[in-house]
Amino acid sequence: MMLLVAMVGLRLLLVRVAEMRAKRLPMQAVANSVQTAARLERVHASDNFKNLFEVPVLFYTLVAVALATGRTPGWLVAGAWCFVLLRYAHSAIQCSYNRVAHRFAAFMVSLVLLTGLWARFVAGMLGAQG
Repeated sequence: MMLLVAMVGLRLLLVRVAEMRAKRLPMQAVANSVQTAARLERVHASDNFKNLFEVPVLFYTLVAVALATGRTPGWLVAGAWCFVLLRYAHSAIQCSYNRVAHRFAAFMVSLVLLTGLWARFVAGMLGAQG
């Protein structure tokens, strides 16, 4: 996931600098989100970068809790890798052709998967205490 964040961040930088240069915009012209939305058109990478700090935070938390408790069963590891691959797919779609139906499908499958991972992990923790 960290590699994905770095890749999208680099794409954001390259796209943003290129568009600002092409339009001859000073940095101050996009000082906030309202100004950015009014002046820039190529915002896919920026939108995706923000997405990577929304639902994936719940993934990072699950991984941290699993590692801290020493509970990393195979199903969790496999599910975590599936989540990461789905987020790569989501980012690839959003940063390229951006078909909303495709992007939404990748998002929903990853969200349902993450919800299931959390539910099974919590159930396992509660079962271990009972």
